[in-house]
Amino acid sequence: MQTESPYASTRGSITSKQLPAFDESIIHKYNRSGPRYTSYPTALEFSPIPDDLETKILQNREARAPLSLYFHIPFCRHLCYYCACNKIITKKNSDSGDYLQYLIAEIKHKRRLLSAPEGSSKPLVKQLHLGGGTPTFLRDEEMVQLWEFLQTQFEFLPEDQGDYSIEIDPRELSGETLKTLRNLGFNRISLGVQDLDETVQIAVNRVHSAELIENVLNEARELGFHSINIDLIYGLPHQTPVTLAKTVQRIIEMSPDRLSVFNYAHLPERFKAQRQIKDEDLPSPAAKLTMLGNTINTLTEAGYQYIGIDHFAKPDDELSVAQRAGKLHRNFQGYTIMGDCDLLGFGVSSISQIANANTRYILQNDTDLQGYHANIDAAQTNLMTMPAVKYIKTSIKDRLREYVIMNLLCHDYIDFKDVNQKFGIDAITYFIDEIQQLGAMQEDRLIDMDAAGIRVLPKGRLLGRNVAMVFDEYLEKKHKNRFSKVI
Repeated sequence: MQTESPYASTRGSITSKQLPAFDESIIHKYNRSGPRYTSYPTALEFSPIPDDLETKILQNREARAPLSLYFHIPFCRHLCYYCACNKIITKKNSDSGDYLQYLIAEIKHKRRLLSAPEGSSKPLVKQLHLGGGTPTFLRDEEMVQLWEFLQTQFEFLPEDQGDYSIEIDPRELSGETLKTLRNLGFNRISLGVQDLDETVQIAVNRVHSAELIENVLNEARELGFHSINIDLIYGLPHQTPVTLAKTVQRIIEMSPDRLSVFNYAHLPERFKAQRQIKDEDLPSPAAKLTMLGNTINTLTEAGYQYIGIDHFAKPDDELSVAQRAGKLHRNFQGYTIMGDCDLLGFGVSSISQIANANTRYILQNDTDLQGYHANIDAAQTNLMTMPAVKYIKTSIKDRLREYVIMNLLCHDYIDFKDVNQKFGIDAITYFIDEIQQLGAMQEDRLIDMDAAGIRVLPKGRLLGRNVAMVFDEYLEKKHKNRFSKVI
C-alpha cells in the first residue's frame, strides 16, 4: 500500500485539513452497521479448512517476507462485563503454565514448515504482539520462558528497529513485570483503562484508580518503552458527557503516545457477560454522540492526530508519521507500519494472514480452548495435522477491493491511476456502480471524487468505514446485519 497520502505536503505538522469534522446530522444519516475491516474479505467468509492446506501454505510461504507474530493469551482473573473478546475467566495460575506448553508445541510445529531467507538459519521477525484476554496472566518467569524459546526459533530485529508489544491490565502487574518485559525487548505497551469514573468502573466490574494508571505510565517511560497506548470506551453504563470529559482530560495529562476510543456495542444476546449491564443504565444515542464529538475535539485540540477507526496518536508517533507518508497499513492487529509482514498467529482463536504469490490466505485456529488443545495434541503424532480449522482464500478480485478499502481507511484516498497500474484495469469503468453509489456522499461533502480518485473529506473521516463498505461485495449479499454500528 504505497498510495501517496493527501497529507504528504503537510508532513511533520497537523493542519485543519486532516482533522475529522464532527457533524451530528451527517452521522445520524449514515450511521449503520458495518465491518471494521481488519481484513477483506472479513472473518464472516471463513470456511472449514481442507486437510493439509495449512501445511502447504506454510511450506510455500515466501521465505524473504518478514513475519509478524501474534499470541492470544485468553485468561483473565476478572470478568469485565463489556468484553466481547475470546477469554476464559480463571484464577488458577496453573492454567497459564499448561497453555504455555501448548503454545510452545504449536510454535515448534509451525516453525518446522517455515523456510529461512537466504543467508540465514531462521525466519525474520519484525513485529510481535501478545493479546487476550490478559497476556500478563502469564507469570514473569513464563514470559521469559516464552521469549527465550522464540529466540531459538526466529531471528528478531533489534528492539530499536522492531515492534514488540503487549496488552496490559494495570491491575495484574507484579512489581517486576514491566522491568521484565522491557529487559526482554518489548518496546510498546497498551493499557486497558476504559474509564476513570468509579461509578462506571463498578458497573462494568473493572475498578482501578487514576493513580495506578499514571504510575504504570511513569514506570514504563522510565524503563524506556517507545510507545504507550491507552484504551477508552464511550457508551458504558452511567457514563455521561461530563464524566467522560473528565476521564479524557485526565488521560491527556498522562500524555500517552496513542489512544484508542472505542464505541461500546451492547449485544447481550451474543455476549453473555454483557447481560450484567442493564439497558436503562446505558447512555442515550444522543449522549453517546455528544461524548464522541467532545472526545474528538478535545484530543485534536490537545495535538493528537486522528488515524482512523477510533485511533489517535501524537504527531511524532510512528502511526502518524506512516499515515502522512502514505505507508500505513491495517490488519488483524489494527493499524500498523509493518505491512510487508506475513502475520502468523498462535493460540486459541488466533488468526494468520499469509501471502503466496498473488493469493492471500487467512487462517484461524479453533476458538474453543479444548478444541485447540485437541488439535495440538493430534499434531504430536501426525505431523500433517495443523491447528487452523477455518480459512479464506482471497481472489485477485478480493485483493483489488482490499487495496481500495484499506487505502481509504488508512490514507483517506484512492488514486485511480495507481489502481489501474497495480491491477491492470480501468478503475472508473470497473467501479462504475460503486462510484454512482458514492454520489450522495459527494453531495453531502463526505468525499471529493473526480477522474483522479476519491478523497475522504474532514466531514467524512469518522465515516470512513461507510465509504469503504460501498466497495465490499459480500456485505449486502450476506452480512449487512451481522456487525455493530459504525458510530
